[in-house]
Amino acid sequence: MAKSATSPRERYRAQVREEIKERAWEQIATAGASALSLNAIAKQMGMSGPALYRYFAGRDELITELIKDAYRSQADTLKAAVADSPDLATLAHALRRWALDDPQRYFLLHGTPIPGYHAPDETTAIADEVMRLVLDACQEIPAADPPTDFEEHLATSRHWAKDHPAPPQALHRALSTWTRVQGVLSLELAGHFAPMGFDPARLFEAEVESLTTP
Repeated sequence: MAKSATSPRERYRAQVREEIKERAWEQIATAGASALSLNAIAKQMGMSGPALYRYFAGRDELITELIKDAYRSQADTLKAAVADSPDLATLAHALRRWALDDPQRYFLLHGTPIPGYHAPDETTAIADEVMRLVLDACQEIPAADPPTDFEEHLATSRHWAKDHPAPPQALHRALSTWTRVQGVLSLELAGHFAPMGFDPARLFEAEVESLTTP
């Protein structure tokens, strides 16, 4: 007879996995993702290293789970923000709030790659949901001019857009939105604006306004 997924053993396993992930986030906040150590987590939890490896096969599997959780949180947050209409400004500001709420989670997705780690396809599939939201929002903004040569180039290399039906100008706007918004957020969260004496929120607002102008 097959065991129920809600058996006490399975519930305990799920609880331990969640605690391991919580400890991993604490470690990442202190020393960064590249310093993540399963043995250190095991010691914190009063477990042996081999015992912890019964819950995660290795560092990369744990990192993958953290990335999937972070992407899922990001995607769900942005979907909720534009549930009524695909508005680009609303989407951008929702992303900023999500990033400010937990900078380490943001940097795990969009910061410096972890040496020796390669994300599996299952993580990029969730990331594609976010890009589709951006493309949907950009498609709602009317194009002011005919497509440029670069925009025509984007239209012929749509793999990054997963065959989204957005016209060339919307593809360009989506790519610009992603790079400029991520650039401002990364600099803000890393503290690079602090000594410059201006409000990063106002810079972000100015960038969003320029990105949403037809």
